[in-house]
Amino acid sequence: MLFQTFDDKKNCKAVYAKDKLYFKHFPKKLTQTWSYSEFLKEKDIAYAQIFCGGKTLDEVCPQHYKKEWERVKGKLNAFYGACTEAKLNLNDHCFYELMPKFFLEDLAKVKNKICNFVFDQYEKPKNYDFTLNLLKILTEIKNTKLNVNYSELTSRMHEFKVRKFISNNKNTMPYINYDSFKTKTGRLTTKTNSFPILTMDKTYRKIMKPNNDWFIEFDFNAAELRVLLGLLGKEQPQEDIHDWNVKNVYRGIVTREEAKKRTFAWLYNPNSKDYLSNRAYDRDSIIEKYYNGTHATTFFNRMIEADEYHALNYIIQSTAADLFFRQMIKVWEMLKKRNSKIAFCMHDSLIIDYCEKDNDILIKLKKAFSNTDLGNFMVNVSVGKNYGEMGRLNIR
Repeated sequence: MLFQTFDDKKNCKAVYAKDKLYFKHFPKKLTQTWSYSEFLKEKDIAYAQIFCGGKTLDEVCPQHYKKEWERVKGKLNAFYGACTEAKLNLNDHCFYELMPKFFLEDLAKVKNKICNFVFDQYEKPKNYDFTLNLLKILTEIKNTKLNVNYSELTSRMHEFKVRKFISNNKNTMPYINYDSFKTKTGRLTTKTNSFPILTMDKTYRKIMKPNNDWFIEFDFNAAELRVLLGLLGKEQPQEDIHDWNVKNVYRGIVTREEAKKRTFAWLYNPNSKDYLSNRAYDRDSIIEKYYNGTHATTFFNRMIEADEYHALNYIIQSTAADLFFRQMIKVWEMLKKRNSKIAFCMHDSLIIDYCEKDNDILIKLKKAFSNTDLGNFMVNVSVGKNYGEMGRLNIR
């Protein structure tokens, strides 16, 4: 049965189905809707947004429904504008509590029509289950309020850039709203008005504190180089990969920092020639295996349009992103009945809002995170009372 929701928060339970609005008590056999909501977490639902690869309602709306959708969207945009002007925080309210019922019905009817079109025109993606699990995690993050304290930067108020950072962000709601569909490689960006976790200067990170006891960070050591080794079928070094490169690739003739710069300078520049680097990492064989001249198809079957210059970059970055998300999903599954939760992620590092009551599972979490489809990746573990002051934690 096709239905529509009005809010993605766990406690905002309302649907439109069978030409009627339902609050909390829903009809049975709800099967299809536009997008995921937290209160649907355990239900077997087909989401049109995933079927169409994350396109917006604007992008998939067929021409014969355009006028209806534009009319409803205009009212919707006017509502959001009014909320902004009134400084009304929608994170504190359920959308359907603020809108008249006739508009909710109008909105749902148009979305139903668009959804029917999507389900008719698009096939279920091969990576549907993976994408849905990732959306579930990102929605939980989106709806969890961060513990942000700008007073941690008081001693630096004499710095213009600090004052500007606070001015630009103090009125931003402390919620991280990731976009998992925007980039062709699958790497995350953040949506407009999200807390700027991906772009925030490292020196400001101390404003972020856990809601539980600690932040625990799992960070892959040189994830992209390890992905390349994994794609080549080589065993993963159980030491810092740049130190390993000094000894095994560059024969001890360079420092660790020089090895790091040399490797990446060669790796992502197809015109760069470096016999020692190519002997160890053989980027040409990766191009031959995963690139057909117009599209790269990654280890996880993500297809990306690419020219020859960017093909290797896309293959590695996309594979690294999808591999990381799969490890994040493993951790999320293990924490479902725990007090500890995933707080957020930063590229190839995962930050857990950690409760001391969960000490029995920490080693298991690390092992699960490190055990990837491309080998056993070395993981650095850090701990701290805020995100800006994290110290290395040695666990085995």
